[in-house]
Amino acid sequence: MGNRRRVAERRKTRPAVIGGVIAVAVLGAGAGAYALYGDGTAGDSRTQTTAADQKPKIKTGPLSATEVTTTAQRFLTAWQQGKVTTAAAATDDSTAAAALLTGYTKDAHIKDVTLTPGTRTGDKVPFSVKGTVSYQGVSKPLTYDSALTVVRDTKDGKPRVAWHSSVVHPDLKDGDELVTGEAGTPPVKALDRDGGELTKAKYPSLGPVLDGLREKYGKTAGGRAGVELRVVRGKASKKDELSDKTLLELSKGTPGTVKTTLSPAMQAAAEEQVAKRPRASVVALRPSTGEILAVANSSHGFNTAFQGSLAPGSTMKVITSSLLIDKGLASADKPHPCPKYFTYGGWKFQNDDKFQIKGGTFKASFARSCNTAFISQAPKLKNDDLTKQAQQVFGLGMNNWAIGVPSFDGSVPVQSAAQMAASLIGQGGVRMNPLNMASVSATVRTGEFHQPYLVSPKVDNRKLATASRTMSASTLSQLRELMSYTAAYGTAAEAMSGVGGDVGAKTGSAEVDGQKKPNGWFTAYRGDLAAAGVVQAGGHGGDTAGPIVASLLKMGG
Repeated sequence: MGNRRRVAERRKTRPAVIGGVIAVAVLGAGAGAYALYGDGTAGDSRTQTTAADQKPKIKTGPLSATEVTTTAQRFLTAWQQGKVTTAAAATDDSTAAAALLTGYTKDAHIKDVTLTPGTRTGDKVPFSVKGTVSYQGVSKPLTYDSALTVVRDTKDGKPRVAWHSSVVHPDLKDGDELVTGEAGTPPVKALDRDGGELTKAKYPSLGPVLDGLREKYGKTAGGRAGVELRVVRGKASKKDELSDKTLLELSKGTPGTVKTTLSPAMQAAAEEQVAKRPRASVVALRPSTGEILAVANSSHGFNTAFQGSLAPGSTMKVITSSLLIDKGLASADKPHPCPKYFTYGGWKFQNDDKFQIKGGTFKASFARSCNTAFISQAPKLKNDDLTKQAQQVFGLGMNNWAIGVPSFDGSVPVQSAAQMAASLIGQGGVRMNPLNMASVSATVRTGEFHQPYLVSPKVDNRKLATASRTMSASTLSQLRELMSYTAAYGTAAEAMSGVGGDVGAKTGSAEVDGQKKPNGWFTAYRGDLAAAGVVQAGGHGGDTAGPIVASLLKMGG
């Protein structure tokens, strides 16, 4: 763990029949009723032929409202009736659809299904699902919402449901399965560092974490499995480090106990902070030990804080600065170039708002986050210098962290030319998450890398990752000076106002294709506490992620 990571009986009751037609719920007022007659095609979607060759023309262009509703109707009606072959034929991947819809009955044991469409929006039709999960004499109701999208088949022009496993259940990824039975892994009761129970109800962000703890420790924590409807992950999901997920508990198992390093007060504060912004994530940890004190995400379905893979923007300049100082290419108080532009590898790089600093020091460039101050040093660096610095000093990108649940350890690939230069400012191929960047600040604070962890390695005797070397005393001292100055006078000053003591910080903004606003990053430390956060598509890090991180730093250190 910790590396990059990373069932229905045959229907016994017949559906209601009205006038010889299955009674299926209708779409919302904006879409009109489903017409369950004939082949369900609309007049404007008839195949046209030419007098010359009498060959049917393949229809192209946007789907009509009628095409969307009738295609959705055909699929949902067949699914509700248990006609798997017919339902699958209404999709653009009948093989995959038939397999999952068959498993919905045979493996998930879901019966008496009622599908109620909602109001169509463009090519998308939402619908609700009501059914019963019945296994070995125990039954429980199941309700959830899902949605489907209708597309035009490029081969024959006919409208079909775009098939993805998420159509059947929103928690399914392609290749996953729904299974009801005795859970292969017993449940666990996760505890915080003070012995209190951690639950999804109390801490909504912890859903993926609790699933990960169960997958890792369920079989060894002393519990007994119950009977559940679960999402069993396929190869693709496991590659992305997604854990199996319980959707419905039919009979309780006996949980084992797993103690974590989470602080109940800090976890509650982290949850409160990320809830203020969409797509926000944060991690707080103790630099001296690596103990993770809090992890929170405003989106509860995926643990971006631990498993995200995002360009870190200018927070990467902490690592790059240590490299430049180590190599004698920069010194905190010595003059350093910060021009408006610098071209390397055929790319023309610039600073935010095209600013420049004339006659400034490296410390001034770091504090103001001058891109060209770093890009200008690219000609003097080898392609693998940044990769080695990240791995050997900061313990990143080696795919060997073992924190107790799935995590992504960061990636700083060897690149060349313009991409190598972009990596120096946290763009290019560099990828990180808040856990990684909190660890970077922690390494600066203590002077050496301590692999973060959520469960003590003593619990299962696992080996924590280490770094092969440390920064020199001079480099470390200057790096702390850069981060301290930035917290007091640079781009992090406003967010860090009121955070007293021994502090350091760095902001970041990472451009993402297709986003109007960049991802905002912030990493900082105060005493024996380090934290980092990201707000995706939020804007500058000092304004978005900065207040989230600073609020946690004020709690301790």
